[in-house]
Amino acid sequence: MSASAANLSKKTLRKGKKPEQDGPPHKRRKLDRSQLSSASPGLTLQDASTSAFPRGQTTTIDTELAVDFTTQETKNGESLATLRKMIFGRLEHTSTQTDPGKYLAIDCEMVGVGIDGEESSLARVSIVNYWGAVQMDEFVRQKERVVDYRTKWSGIRPSDMVKAKQFEEVQKTVAALTKDRILVGHAVHNDLKLTDNRPQVLFLSHPGPYIRDTQRLAAKHNVTSSKRPALRNLVKQELDVVIQGGEHSSVTDARATMAVFRLHRKEWDKGFKPLPAPEAGASTKRKRVESDEPDAPTPPGRGRKGVSSGLSTIVKRTPQTKSKTPVKTASSNWWTTLGTSAKGSMKL
Repeated sequence: MSASAANLSKKTLRKGKKPEQDGPPHKRRKLDRSQLSSASPGLTLQDASTSAFPRGQTTTIDTELAVDFTTQETKNGESLATLRKMIFGRLEHTSTQTDPGKYLAIDCEMVGVGIDGEESSLARVSIVNYWGAVQMDEFVRQKERVVDYRTKWSGIRPSDMVKAKQFEEVQKTVAALTKDRILVGHAVHNDLKLTDNRPQVLFLSHPGPYIRDTQRLAAKHNVTSSKRPALRNLVKQELDVVIQGGEHSSVTDARATMAVFRLHRKEWDKGFKPLPAPEAGASTKRKRVESDEPDAPTPPGRGRKGVSSGLSTIVKRTPQTKSKTPVKTASSNWWTTLGTSAKGSMKL
């Protein structure tokens, strides 16, 4: 080797450069997206501008590939394979199985608003029926600036808000769809209204006898030792399925909630009394209005008794018959009936 070649080699080594045969420098390189996708078949890449999940669909993740969809095992009369397929949207539904039916499961996703995005705001509502068929899956338009989309957990991105609907429209749809139906949910009070200073979501109430909260019922019937089991833990225990491994899908969570409920439906439905007929409730209120008792409490919103306040107020008046014979009152000439007794005497 000549002196000039040796000096060039020393300079190269001093600068930290390595010959090409030693491999690339110790620096993180950007991988080509096509190379990364082909190297990891179970991993899908998405731009920040694309939606996390198509409407009514779920993501394909590695955990789904490990699920046994062919098992013949049953539990409490339910096929585990069928319930697992339902969770991941692999069931084909008949025309009757796409109707709302008696049971509906709900789940919501939220984004962060306010200071540092700590306040939760409803961003997605998903409702499925007993068979896992999607009845509703809508994104909710935000009235405040979204500070944190919480994509890591919610799966929601800014592009999802392009076709989002107004809150009032979504709320009205949920109310109409769930009316007179049994609502299944996991910690469902978090999805309906404010409870224990938790996030205000749909601002809806639902009759207690028509609610099946899988979190509360699982603890009540000793399905789990935890008083507030997480949905992912309950699904893993009961169905040997992993959910919420990455970004969440409210459709998947609603189906998983319904699957857990179906395993214990016969037991968990016991003890719930049916709602009273609407006629019975109306007659009770009417009796309170028709009461002749002066101190009877006035039903709220009806104003003074007998005065309409925008509602149909019914006041029953008792008909009075006129008597032909005058009734003696305290103002009559009572002293004329004392007889002809002498003054100062008393007749015994």
